[in-house]
Amino acid sequence: MQKKLNKIAKDTNFFLKKFIVRQKKSDLIVAMKYGLFSGGKKIRSKILVDIGSIFKLDYKTLISIGAAVECIHAYSLIHDDLPCMDDDTIRRGKPSAHIKFGEATAVLAGNSLLTMAFEILSHNNLRIHEKIKIDLINKISESSGHLGIAGGQYLDLSYERKKVSFKRIVDMEIKKTGKLFSFCCAAPLIIKRKNKKDIKKFEDIGADIGLLFQVADDLIDYKGSLIAAGKKTGKDKKKGKATLISLLGYKNTIKYAKDLIFKINIELKKYGSKSENLSETLNYILNRNK
Repeated sequence: MQKKLNKIAKDTNFFLKKFIVRQKKSDLIVAMKYGLFSGGKKIRSKILVDIGSIFKLDYKTLISIGAAVECIHAYSLIHDDLPCMDDDTIRRGKPSAHIKFGEATAVLAGNSLLTMAFEILSHNNLRIHEKIKIDLINKISESSGHLGIAGGQYLDLSYERKKVSFKRIVDMEIKKTGKLFSFCCAAPLIIKRKNKKDIKKFEDIGADIGLLFQVADDLIDYKGSLIAAGKKTGKDKKKGKATLISLLGYKNTIKYAKDLIFKINIELKKYGSKSENLSETLNYILNRNK
């Protein structure tokens, strides 16, 4: 599993470095690279490749799309760490972008990474039909804005120190984390021009995978160490964050995560051995850094 993750991370980073080199230089590039190449396991890209392999898609195409996803993810982390958001000074074992470069530069670097994702998906080197490119851009835009990452972060902040229902916490975590995973799961089916019903099914699978990822992240924050997590832990409780742990307790949250994995594997059962890589990734998500 780790070997596969490392290969995808290496190939994704190689693509992104080449893409940035071909662009005109600007004063923001250094900060953009800092946020983009700060480590990270590239689990979103791994999910994209796992689903893509089920439908026999070209690996290089999947890496290109995964690179766009990683730009969105990096932008969201830079902005999440800002003092006006979660106020985190450490990310992946290093000073957060705003600590390293200042708040204004961090905001602008994040904005630039967000828009670079659309450049990647619309680029001539991505050899897929133009209509499919538009569909992918529409879907990733939806996943990143007020219906996705931005909207989820807004809810996360507004729910602090409040009593929040199970349904609302799940909805918030799906927007904040699950929507980008939904894109990763839907993108291969969009490329293969599958029907709306099949695309929606894989979007729902992606939402569950994203929810699993967020739950695992919350579990790490609850009991993990700074060295393992690459960021300060225990902050959710300190800030009164609305998490499933705060509602269900630690043990019940682990059970909920395992139930999610079971549910996803049931949905993938019809694909047989083709879905083994994805099942392996799901177990890795829950047990990482633990």
